[in-house]
Amino acid sequence: MARKRYSDEDILRVLRKIELGLASGSDNAAACRNAGASDATYETWRKRFGDIGRSEMAN
Repeated sequence: MARKRYSDEDILRVLRKIELGLASGSDNAAACRNAGASDATYETWRKRFGDIGRSEMAN
C-alpha cells in the first residue's frame, strides 16, 4: 500500500478536525480515527505544526 503524502495545508486541516473531535468529547483514538490519521501521526504532526496557524504558514 502506498503512503499518503499530505501537504502542509492538508495536515493543518486534519489537525483542526481532530481538535474539533476532542473538543466535542471524543477520546484521542476516536477523534484520530474519524479524521483518518493514526495516534502516532497525530502526535508527530501536532509537535511539528501545533502552534502554526494557516496565516503563519504562508509567511
